[in-house]
Amino acid sequence: MTAWIGGLAGAALVTATTVGAMAAGGDPLAAHLWKSRVLVIAAPEAGDARLQAQREALASARAGVSERDLVVVEAIGSGRQAAALRQRLGLSEGAFRAVLIGKDGGSKLSSGEPIPPQNLFATIDAMPMRRDEMKRR
Repeated sequence: MTAWIGGLAGAALVTATTVGAMAAGGDPLAAHLWKSRVLVIAAPEAGDARLQAQREALASARAGVSERDLVVVEAIGSGRQAAALRQRLGLSEGAFRAVLIGKDGGSKLSSGEPIPPQNLFATIDAMPMRRDEMKRR
């Protein structure tokens, strides 16, 4: 499993040890609760074309990703951390899935295909917490 914190450009990578520590508390996404929105990208293998398409789409929208406190977490293959994320979200191991998780920990958007950044951003920008953030800035 891989996670980018604070967008994709110059982002910090969450290591397997850190992810393992997060999972030890029960919820593999608990470290992001009330701090970040999370886009979980699940794919059966690293070569999945939809995984690559989602990565490319996000890379083209780095500023928007960062502005919206969006963290990208990948659950690739059948490792323990990937399995924990899939179990948390009720996802199949053999299928691609992109799931947007709000700062409150709830699922806000889910798709079997890559989610275009404009759809992600529109969903996030419609959230009450995001509206409050935009008013304060």
